[in-house]
Amino acid sequence: MMLKIYNTLTRNKVIFTPIEEGKIRLYVCGMTVYDYCHIGHARVLVSFDVIVRFLRSQGWEVEYVRNITDVDDKIINRANESGEDSATLSQRFIDAMHEDEALLNIQSPNQEPRATDHMDNIIAMVTTLINKGYAYVADNNDVYYRVSRFEDYGQLSGKNTEELLSGARVDIRELKEDPRDFTLWKSCKEQEVSWQSPWGRGRPGWHIECSAMTKSCLGASFDIHGGGPDLPFPHHENEIAQSEAANGCKFVNYWMHAGAVRVDGEKMSKSLGNFFTIRDVFKKYHPEVIRYLIISSHYRSHINYSEDNLIEAKSGLERFYQTLKHYTDVEPCDISLMVGSTFYGKFVEAMNDDFNTRVALAVMYDMVKAINTAAKKDAEDARGLMGELKAMAGILGILQSDPILFLQGGDTNEEGLSSGRIEALIAERIQAKVDKHYARADEIREELYQKGVLLEDSHEGTSWRRK
Repeated sequence: MMLKIYNTLTRNKVIFTPIEEGKIRLYVCGMTVYDYCHIGHARVLVSFDVIVRFLRSQGWEVEYVRNITDVDDKIINRANESGEDSATLSQRFIDAMHEDEALLNIQSPNQEPRATDHMDNIIAMVTTLINKGYAYVADNNDVYYRVSRFEDYGQLSGKNTEELLSGARVDIRELKEDPRDFTLWKSCKEQEVSWQSPWGRGRPGWHIECSAMTKSCLGASFDIHGGGPDLPFPHHENEIAQSEAANGCKFVNYWMHAGAVRVDGEKMSKSLGNFFTIRDVFKKYHPEVIRYLIISSHYRSHINYSEDNLIEAKSGLERFYQTLKHYTDVEPCDISLMVGSTFYGKFVEAMNDDFNTRVALAVMYDMVKAINTAAKKDAEDARGLMGELKAMAGILGILQSDPILFLQGGDTNEEGLSSGRIEALIAERIQAKVDKHYARADEIREELYQKGVLLEDSHEGTSWRRK
């Protein structure tokens, strides 16, 4: 079964062919660490985590690199506002990012390069571009890329020269030859965060950082470059121009971009008051609900982040966990033993089709129905299917929580009803039934229901979950 990927560069879905058989070199643009990660970042982090998990499950050897931008005007400005040095501020938000990733069950990349650790590589690439005539040093010691020299500029974004010229803005302090030219190296004052270079003290432009880091980590040419929806232009367009001019070869074979996150149908923006960090959402929803919301849509599609969609995602997970709670002793199947399974075949087919997690989840929902049906006829068949389901869930990075704890939703709910109080009321209800005080037993059930707690009686006893 061949892997197909939508290539932003060619604007169509194509069969993936690696540079080196059996191996995939993947680079994803990571965070600029000046604030906490928001839900748009979560979309990129989760999407590519799932992609890497699936590729590895199919036997691909994946070298996954996701960078950190730890020198940038936004970082410097935020550090000045908070009275910190930029390195301290960056590290604080890197630590916070790693905490968020852990809660979202995101696996670490093979390499996580930081821009400040690659300054020699950045300066070397800028020097090469100047020597080749693709860059020039302005009178103020800024270094600019000469866009007119690169014939294929605009190939990724589809923008033409007229569009670029009409949209170009030139700061009065800039000394560009052409409005389209962009900064490779920015001269700085002595007291600012800066590094020594052949053109004086300064710091790199954002775009050149990724070109230098990709070459250092993956080589001059590699398989897949990914990122968020706002990156094709200008960031990735500029990466192509820099890297191909400096290295003299094709930069990347396949470009992948995650879709945007909208909040109640609008673009997320602090000015609109609809800006949410991942941590904001964790205060109300289990991290797995966020992950599930993201993978329930195809990675290229827009996601509408709303209270209704979060509730729907939580409900979707609960459907799985209602079945999983009866099979906590079942281990995930070995993937290699699942070849020939009808459900697994459909799951792999969906994922090989440009990582269609939406269809893959639909297959898993069908499995839940099959498990519940099989449980009435053949317990071993049901357990076998559950082992397969857990293996597929592992590829998507979901259904990793304890089913009972997930369904109970933590220690307290919005009404402030603690788990201990719920258990005490259940015990009182059980005793009331023993004493034949059925009215009180019904009263307790209704009281819990009104406070968002559902009771489920079975021959095994009474279990509960939060609505």
